[in-house]
Amino acid sequence: MTETSHLSMQTPDVPAPEAFIDPKAAVARLQELYKTAATFLCREFAASVGSEAPSARYRAYYPEIRLTTTTFAKTDSRLSFGHVAEPGVYATTVTRPDLFSHYLEQQIGLIIKAHGVPVVIGASSTEMPVHFAVANDPDLTVPQDGSLDFNLRDVFDVPDLATTHDNIVNGQGFHYPDGARPLAPFTAQRIDYSLARLSHYTATAPHHFQNHILFTNYQFYVEEFEAYARQMLADPDSGYTSFVSTNNVEITDADTPIADVQKMPQMPTYHLKREGGGGITLVNIGVGPSNAKTATDHIAVLRPHAWLMVGHCAGLRNTQRLGDYVLAHAYLREDHVLDDDLPVWVPIPALAEIQIALETAVADVTKLEGFELKRIMRTGTVATIDNRNWELREHSGPVQRLSQSRAIALDMESATIAANGFRFRVPYGTLLCVSDKPLHGELKLPGMASAFYKTQVASHLMIGIRAMERLREMPLERIHSRKLRSFEETAFL
Repeated sequence: MTETSHLSMQTPDVPAPEAFIDPKAAVARLQELYKTAATFLCREFAASVGSEAPSARYRAYYPEIRLTTTTFAKTDSRLSFGHVAEPGVYATTVTRPDLFSHYLEQQIGLIIKAHGVPVVIGASSTEMPVHFAVANDPDLTVPQDGSLDFNLRDVFDVPDLATTHDNIVNGQGFHYPDGARPLAPFTAQRIDYSLARLSHYTATAPHHFQNHILFTNYQFYVEEFEAYARQMLADPDSGYTSFVSTNNVEITDADTPIADVQKMPQMPTYHLKREGGGGITLVNIGVGPSNAKTATDHIAVLRPHAWLMVGHCAGLRNTQRLGDYVLAHAYLREDHVLDDDLPVWVPIPALAEIQIALETAVADVTKLEGFELKRIMRTGTVATIDNRNWELREHSGPVQRLSQSRAIALDMESATIAANGFRFRVPYGTLLCVSDKPLHGELKLPGMASAFYKTQVASHLMIGIRAMERLREMPLERIHSRKLRSFEETAFL
């Protein structure tokens, strides 16, 4: 950040770094430090907006968690997280500890137990951008550059791309300026950036997101999801507490109407909430790998327990019928949006717990099992491409690649969502429904599509919901497979 020589620096008074062995007390201190910093910046920003010449430069710092260990931990080999690989100093900056309190308590508790040493909680050396602090106050907004009577950068810190990146999850050897290795997969600025993007793209606040995320590519699924949510709210034993629609409209009664939205966000998102975040979030990402990457880039910072793609696809085999299901066991990646972050030669493995949950859910909903299940569901490779009108190109090249890969279905989102789940260590899976067969003359035309939607959407969505409900009952350590962890991983999930 560029300093101005004529302004004195003012910072809030915060407690000195302190060691904690109680995770709840550690998180309480993180909340105190964060609130102090954010409140200070909001107060000084509000005062400065009406001032022609602020008399000082104002700066506050994110809180941090720091772990120092001199011995190797005696870790449970079954657990893929909750410990660091070798002795050293590890740290992570923290934002919104109110939003992440349960996650932070859990992760801090695991590393204290694994290593037998306390964590140190204090202010970091990473400046908190005023834009992200102001996001906590609905009455404040940061004006566009040039609309103030002073240069904002001369008085406050602003978002810095040098600390807003995916270097940790991409395995690029990230270290903090003092040499500490990362304790968590995202820095505070990276998380704050995504929290702001989530509100923008989905028109719902981050605190509404649940731990189990369904992605779809059609609005029809949204209508069925709302209908299911209302059924659950009408059932006092369902465990679901509320339903959140666009613009944070939240209802707790099954009969409460929700007004039509005049201007829909880019990725309409809906939340069927349950205590402790145990509900289900549905995101309509629309069509294409770009939206799929954007959504998962930002939802990943919330550290969901799992995400699944339940959308439509082109069936590539003559033996498939419209309405059949495809459970992806592998992915052919021709979406291109992740090539710079995750090379295409990296295999994206199927995760056993997710696959079993999906297959079991199909059997539950369709009342078919064993060999009979093969009548309506195929397992195999799903190809994801970035050209919606691939059918209009010369066929020999694409069709040969599809045949060589043994692909049984093609779409524009599934491999992107799975690959980003792999990259971000979020368990993932895909169950698609065949809506056309372009290689066999069954194109997606209006009349055919309407009949298909009426008969298949409800059962397909219910399969996704049932799979998530099964995953919800599993211990977290079972879902988070070692297949998602690299040689040197962060201790936090």
